[in-house]
Amino acid sequence: MQSYVRKKVYIKKIGEFSGFKFWYVKGNWIRTNIDPAFSNFGYNRYMPFIPKDEFWIDQENGVKESHFFINSFLTIQKELKKGKSYIEAVNIADMLERRERKKANFLKHIKKIKIKEKVIEKIHKKRLFKKYTQKLKIWQVKGHLARSLFDIDFNQGGHGLVYPFIPLNEIWIDDDTYKKEIPFVLIHELHERYLMSIGWKYDVFGNEGTKILVRKEQGGKKSAHFASEALENECRNNPRTIMKVLLKEIAKNEKTIKN
Repeated sequence: MQSYVRKKVYIKKIGEFSGFKFWYVKGNWIRTNIDPAFSNFGYNRYMPFIPKDEFWIDQENGVKESHFFINSFLTIQKELKKGKSYIEAVNIADMLERRERKKANFLKHIKKIKIKEKVIEKIHKKRLFKKYTQKLKIWQVKGHLARSLFDIDFNQGGHGLVYPFIPLNEIWIDDDTYKKEIPFVLIHELHERYLMSIGWKYDVFGNEGTKILVRKEQGGKKSAHFASEALENECRNNPRTIMKVLLKEIAKNEKTIKN
């Protein structure tokens, strides 16, 4: 990796375990300059720009969940050495991560709550773009709680047409999302939600059974996710259009909500 890129990417070395180097990195810079699909963490198998012996964690995630990501990655490597397929290794690692998250101290105050609506209230952090929304609700949420209680793969954002635990007319933005990137992530989620509301499929095509996204359409189907990814990338390359596109996508979503 070029020294210029190294200076832009690396923040702090976490340590070395089992022959791998673990780093906190500048996720915002990576998404802007290398790959917009980089999320909370990444490694070489599906992001070839990352050195093969390194594991990167977005600095925005901080230390709260890093040990979950690291342990999951090391479990995958351990299972691969045992002869497991990558799919099997990921499934085992996911199972162990979910188990460990259930023991986390930050869940103690919420595990006793039995009513889902009350749990959702605890995950909600603050309303975003309230001035421009009436029927649609956009929430910044506590991402570590959403991952630990519902789906370990939740990151950056989501909506109720993809994630069953998100109320139908809500869009969630992970509070780990870099502040300047929130509009880009929100444009993606708004556009995706609108397209799915008019009949488009989400269309995640797995690579070896994982949730790694393949950037293509299959069988002539229209992919809401990839169309939204394209719009997000377009806005990242033309940031002056952000507010115009954002308000347009909000208005389109408002029209899809009847009540």
